[in-house]
This record gives sequence, structure tokens and C-alpha cells, in this order.
Amino acid sequence: MLIRLRYDVAVPDQSAPLTPCHYFNEGLCRSCTHLATPYEEQLAQKQSFSETILECDSWLPPVASAEFGFRNKAKIIIAGTVAEPTLGILRNGAGQDLRDCLLYNPIITEAHEPLTEFITRNKLTPYSVPERTGELKSIIVTASPHGRLMVRFVLRSPDFVERISSDLDWLAEHLPLDVASANILPEHVALPEGPTEIHLFGDPLLDMSLGPLDLRLRPQGFFQTNTEITRVLYATAAAWADEVDPSSVWDLYCGVGGFAKSMAAPWRTVTGVELSEEAVIAAGGAPLFVAGDAGQWAREQGTVPDLLVVNPPRRGIGDLAEWIRDSSIDRVLYSSCNLVSAAKDIEIMGFKAERAQVFDMFPHTDHLECLIMAVREAGQQASDHPNNSATANGF
Repeated sequence: MLIRLRYDVAVPDQSAPLTPCHYFNEGLCRSCTHLATPYEEQLAQKQSFSETILECDSWLPPVASAEFGFRNKAKIIIAGTVAEPTLGILRNGAGQDLRDCLLYNPIITEAHEPLTEFITRNKLTPYSVPERTGELKSIIVTASPHGRLMVRFVLRSPDFVERISSDLDWLAEHLPLDVASANILPEHVALPEGPTEIHLFGDPLLDMSLGPLDLRLRPQGFFQTNTEITRVLYATAAAWADEVDPSSVWDLYCGVGGFAKSMAAPWRTVTGVELSEEAVIAAGGAPLFVAGDAGQWAREQGTVPDLLVVNPPRRGIGDLAEWIRDSSIDRVLYSSCNLVSAAKDIEIMGFKAERAQVFDMFPHTDHLECLIMAVREAGQQASDHPNNSATANGF
């Protein structure tokens, strides 16, 4: 709990329990809203919340995360001055340095010092939010499972691109750099990045492979922020799919292709669909992956799969739920970061949750990931529909 005084100065409540994080204890950062709550209690609360939101035949025990060092991605806001930049967040309009944040993968923590020196040696002027001046807004760092880094410089304009590019060999000598790029965000808006990405160094993709799963991440692509929980999530989804043993699987909103690749087998036809053509190329391209709107693509097929996998954004699957209801699909594996929208979608589909499990992708917050095996409710017959369950064709 924080006590707010005049001028919005945060002072820690001395009655609040101390945590391992000095930023939290001193009231400098409270992004981890539940850090003072014992982790076992956090997990129990998430399980209780999930069971309240989604009625399910069988709720499995939640999958716990490491409490610290789990984040594979850091969006580091740059403020301060060229000589003394801060790397962390904005607090009350000023930069708050968080280079010792306990959530980060250790190689991200270790990267802060070389990045600080890189800013100073190249005179990269930090962007000032109150004054709307400067160039370097943030640095987005992603750590691979193999201890390598992608570093993206988010800039107000391309003016510093050449300056950054010319010194990346130095940066690569001081941290395990595989990919570097510049992202241009000219507007004064609260967005993490802009639409323009300029490749500067190394490979165009970061190797995010998890064991046998060959996964590649482009700079503007999405990957879950907790690598170890993601590994368990994909393995669990594959195990649940194998129990059903479908001959055909569609993975809609497939992203880097983790679910599709985890379920691939010689006797099974798996097709992943993702809106971004660049994401599809990164995932491996045809025939396994198709670029297109997931809902439109599904409606255009002359068949339906034995198992439909959906991993939509927080808003859910929208009117695709009605299409599923009216199709002959009878089994959906739904991975959700928003159980409220997932529960609504499943109800519209005319399905019920047969099995569900919480994966604590985001410790110390209210957020979670949930995997749900949903089946058509008894008595909920699909409307007359030309599609019948059969092997789905790849692209």
C-alpha cells in the first residue's frame, strides 16, 4: 500500500511487509502489485478467481512460475541525460532507474551497464516526455532461451540510426547480441513502438527455440514473456492434443507457431494461421503456416479440423465464436490471457470447458494464462453446415 502526499510523492507504508525488491519497499515502483503477498497465496487467489469465472468439469492444479528472473523481455524507458541516463520507467514524469529489477532474466540485468555506456558514448539524447524533446525513447531487450539478446532502439526519428549502427560492433563485444534494430515512433503517444522497423545488426530473427520446437522471433513479433512457463504451456497443449489424437489441427492466431509445432506429427496435418505475413515467414512459411485473417481463412475452407486451437488477443475471438457454434467442430483448445472473454466465447460457441489449467505467466500481478479444452455441449447441435470434420489442407 502507498500513502499519497502532496505533489504526488510516493511514500511507502511502513506497515507493509518488506519484499526482496528495494524499489517496491521504497515506493519507487509498484508494477508488481502483489509482490508483498506470499507467492503460494497469489497462486491460490488466481486459481480461485479462474474457477469463479469459468465453469469447468475438471480444474487442474495451477502451474507455478519462478518468482524472479523469469521475464525474457524488458521495455526500458530511457530518461535523464546523455551523461547520466536512467533505464527503467517513468514516475511522476521523471525517469526512475530499475536496472536491478528482480523480474528480469539475468542476462537482461547484465545488459543494462553496457547499454548505459552505449547511450553516453554515442550521445543518444534521452527523450523527455514533459518537454517533448530528445530522440531515444526506450530500449526493448529480449533474451532467448540460449542466452542471446535482441536489442531494439525506439527513436523519435531516424536521425540517430546511423550513429547507433556504426557502433554496434562495440555493443556486441560487451553483451551477447544476435539482433539489433531501430524502431521509429515519431508521435508523442503512450505506445511501446511505431510501425517502422529498421534492421541494423546480425540476424533478422532471434532464435527462441524450446527444445525440439524451432521458434523464431522477428523484432515486432510476439512471444510470451515467461520462457519456462511457455515451455510447459506448449508441452501441456501437445499432451492434451495427443490424448484426442486428431488427424487434423488448425492453430488460429498462431504467432510464432508454438502450438502448431508442438502438435505436429507425421500422421497429423497441422495448419497455423496468422495475420502478419512477416510472422508467418518467421514461423517457417508454407505449407505449415498461412498468412491471413484467421476468421476469414477458416470460413473459406471446405472442411473443418478434428481439433481447433485458438490463442487470441485479450479481446477474444469475436464473431468467430458464432461460426464455431454453427460449424461441425466439436473440440476447441483455447489458450487465453483473459478468462472473462474466453468464458464468453465458449458460451457463445455452445461449448463447455472439459478441462482447464492456470499457467502463472505473470507472477505478482492479476494476469494469468489459462489453457482450456472445450467440447460441444450435449444437445447443442451444429446448424446445417457444409463442413464436416476431415483432414484440413495445408497451404
